[in-house]
Amino acid sequence: MKPLLLSALILAASPVIARDTYPPVEVLLQTETSVIGEPLEYPEGTPQITMAIVTMKPGQKTGWHRHEAPLAAYILEGEITVDYGDVGRKTYNEGDALIEAFRSPHAGENTGDGIVRILAVFAGADGVSNTVTDE
Repeated sequence: MKPLLLSALILAASPVIARDTYPPVEVLLQTETSVIGEPLEYPEGTPQITMAIVTMKPGQKTGWHRHEAPLAAYILEGEITVDYGDVGRKTYNEGDALIEAFRSPHAGENTGDGIVRILAVFAGADGVSNTVTDE
């Protein structure tokens, strides 16, 4: 009879444990500005989230471009160096999280020995281009 009572108590407690626990959350980044100090500003219109993985070969370049929507990026693998013009250059490596410059022209280059893979999440709006080339 005791094993049955113990089993009933465990089953009764299980939903409480499941409901009251949550996996650990590691905040990668929380900011109000881009990497070059631009205040975040969301485009007008119907909100639209776009997620993409950008993959670049060693030495590959993005060309000069800008973003019309805030872009949260996480470097999954490799290394990329971004030229922000007068603001300077910054190198990002695997595990780095950032809010990329937007509305300011910049150009990236895979400066590592292997591929670079970047998880890009745009907080945009319907009808607003996430990326615009400046060349």
